[in-house]
Parts: sequence; C-alpha cells; structure tokens
Amino acid sequence: MAPRRPYWKGYLKLSLVTCPVAMVPATSESEKVRFHTLNEKTGNRVVSRYIDSVTGKPVKDEDEAKGYERGKDDYVILTDDELGSVELESVRTIDIERFVQREEIEWIYLDTPFYLTANEKIGDEAFAVVREAMKAKDVVGLSRVVLGRREHAVILEPRDNGIVVWTLRFGDEVRPEGEYFTSIGKGSDTKGVAALEKFIKKRTQKWSPAMTSDPIQDSLLKLIASKKKAHEPVRKATSKSKELHDGKQSNVVDIMDALKKSVQKELKSRKAG
Repeated sequence: MAPRRPYWKGYLKLSLVTCPVAMVPATSESEKVRFHTLNEKTGNRVVSRYIDSVTGKPVKDEDEAKGYERGKDDYVILTDDELGSVELESVRTIDIERFVQREEIEWIYLDTPFYLTANEKIGDEAFAVVREAMKAKDVVGLSRVVLGRREHAVILEPRDNGIVVWTLRFGDEVRPEGEYFTSIGKGSDTKGVAALEKFIKKRTQKWSPAMTSDPIQDSLLKLIASKKKAHEPVRKATSKSKELHDGKQSNVVDIMDALKKSVQKELKSRKAG
C-alpha cells in the first residue's frame, strides 16, 4: 500500500527542540465496499444539493455559511475569515506540555490514532531525540492540536522509529461506567465459573489481526462479483434466515446445557483422536 498524503503538517516542539512533522491516519476504511445512491429507473447517480428550507431554492457554494443557533430560527452567522481569526497556536504546532505514564490513561479516552513522522530530512535528528527521550523515561507526551477547526487533547506515544498520536475524548464525552455496572450481581455459581474457565483456557489463542475479518464485507464482494457475471439480482434466503423470519427458531439457550454439550463434544473428539 502506497504511503498516504499527510492529513496534517506542522511542527513538533519540546522545550527548545523543534522539528517539522507530518501526520497521517493510522487506520483506513478505503478498502470497505461503498455504494452510490442511484435512480433505479435510469441507473443514473443521485446528486445531493443544499436547499433553502424556506424558499426551496438551491444554495450556491459561495452563499453557504456556518451558523450558530441561539434561538428558534435565529442564528449567528460566521464567515470563514471570522472562523480563521480564532485559530490557536496549536493549529500548526504540537507543543508537548507535560508527560504521564501510559497505563494511567484509561482506554475509553483514546479516540483516533495517527502516525507522526519527521517531515523533512533536516528534522530527523530532533525528532529522534524527542522520541528516544520519551522511550527512556517510559512516558507519553500530552499536548493539544487543532484538527478540523477543533482543538483536541492528544498523547504522543513513541513506537519503533515513529510516534503514535492519539486524540483523546473530552471528559464530558465519557459516561461513568458505575452508572451501568453497579446493579449487576457478582455471581455465585462457582461450578459454572470453574467449568467456563476450563473452556476459556482451551479456546485461548495468540492474537492475530485475522481474527477481526469482516464476513459481511466478504459476502458483499462475492455478491457483487456474481452480479457482474449474471447482470441480474441475486436474492437467496437461507433456510436459517427463513426459520428466524417464521419465528420457528428460538434464541433462548440454557448456558449450562450448551456448555455441557460443548465439553462432551470436545471429549469425544479427543477419544476418537
């Protein structure tokens, strides 16, 4: 896969050390199957347009503006120049302000990952100094950066020869887990727990990205390939989906019965082997 164009360019700063850097998204959805909306009768693509909610007329690109609602049908209009005038220093500079232990940051605050690299050869040495200093102290840097007109808190985590930047969710975006988990019982079925522990141990494997494959994506690709050949709709309901539709199959399963059957099946396969 070819390197992506930088999503963001600017400077990384730590004390008196500054270097030019570039940031690209660490994840991609470009390989996902995507669909266009068409007019089924003509086969032509449908185009989206902004329409004035009162006059019903299309709005030209140059007439579009950002508006903040202060009351019903009452907006404060802001131009691009006005929005640009409030840009912060963090628009083009990631200034590492403080450091924390990586394990102190709860997983729920991690939002979107990016790869940060030196953007010019002249900045390689300064970039490496910042990266290696954080590695030596086993810490991550805490800073802020503007992405998409919004300032985000970020952490910078040294990884191999680069740095991973994670945007962080704001504190008011995270719901306290205690509100949802406190009413759940701790459980008293020790025999059931012991049986499941054995089952879990047998099923434990080494992590692999292949475990996160998307079966729906694969099925869509097969469906599209078959339609390319046949040029006609392919609609085939499975017997399982028909049973579910007819209400002939129940999703209610006794966990202990299912566990016993699974263990018995595994014991039989061992004896046979």
